Amino acid sequence: MSIRVKKSTLLHICCAPCSTHVIKKLQADFSVTGYFYNPNLYPESEHNKRRQEAIRFGEEIGIEMLVPDKYEKKEWLELVKGLEKEPEGGQRCEICYRMRLEKTARLAAAKKYDYFAATLTISPHKRAEAINKIGADASQQHGVKFYAADFKKEGGFQESVELSEKHKLYRQNYCGCEFSK
Repeated sequence: MSIRVKKSTLLHICCAPCSTHVIKKLQADFSVTGYFYNPNLYPESEHNKRRQEAIRFGEEIGIEMLVPDKYEKKEWLELVKGLEKEPEGGQRCEICYRMRLEKTARLAAAKKYDYFAATLTISPHKRAEAINKIGADASQQHGVKFYAADFKKEGGFQESVELSEKHKLYRQNYCGCEFSK
């Protein structure tokens, strides 16, 4: 009898509610480690609240959660400078996705994960095609496989709402950056 060893994946988590369904789905085939990296979140108190909630949820379900020490807000603002008035889902958002996915891919490669993935496509307000393209680019650049998906499909978003209620997770009412608020 052979023992099946699951591949490892580093999952970029934007917030605990978005991670619920995604973690559940990925755990069928992967050993999942969460990674909360979101310098776009505003204000810092909101960033800290979402970070703590992601850590709490990770502890509750028994997955490791990696969290950077530094809140890189200035770096994020520098990247999106001049795009403050862009509509939600526009070029500013794509730059934001790229920053977060490239950082996740770099960490996944450095720590020898088999894959990296992102919770971002669970949102009905985000275009999975754009996120998956950015993930594929980061995959090539950093030499670690990207798990492309549209997690909102097949009731994924609705299940994330239900699981968030079940686990009593804080659910924010805006994407996260000061321009989406």
